[in-house]
Amino acid sequence: MDIDNIRHHFTEADKVLKEFLSESENFKDIYTAGNYILAAFLNDHKIISCGNGGSMSDSMHFAEEFTGRFRDNRDPLPAIAISDPAYITCTANDFGYNKIFSRFIQGHGRKGDVLFAISTSGNSKNVVNAAKMAKKKGMIIIALTGKDGGELAKQCDVEIRAPYSEYSDRVQEIHIKVIHSLIDFVEINL
Repeated sequence: MDIDNIRHHFTEADKVLKEFLSESENFKDIYTAGNYILAAFLNDHKIISCGNGGSMSDSMHFAEEFTGRFRDNRDPLPAIAISDPAYITCTANDFGYNKIFSRFIQGHGRKGDVLFAISTSGNSKNVVNAAKMAKKKGMIIIALTGKDGGELAKQCDVEIRAPYSEYSDRVQEIHIKVIHSLIDFVEINL
């Protein structure tokens, strides 16, 4: 790898971000998602987030910014990432990896709660199953996706899709910007 390859990572990221910025619907979707999250908190409901790999890390980051703090001190807000390794390995062993998130939603999700589902392809079976279960429970479903949105796009109330990229790292870079803007939106409007 040489300096040009390193520079390419940044020019490619810049291109994807500019493409996202050029689509005004993206900001309307973020605004809608922010209002869903805000309404859930104001009505004593919680946010449950999930994803695989880097998307799990993003779902954990999303939840901890609400229970901890983002930019300003405030009371903690009820947000949970499905990330407990004991729970995940138990459920995967007993029921299969495709049910690790949906069983958690089945046990903890309530009408009025929000599922914040992240899948860079939109086709992660366990995330799609979580969305299907959340729908049965009467939850609001917000999805961060990439590529063509996949099956997850069909299951959610609002989808925020990163521009098409061959690799998930560019998608995740858009996702983290969306996550931070959603948290900021909620903090400002509480």
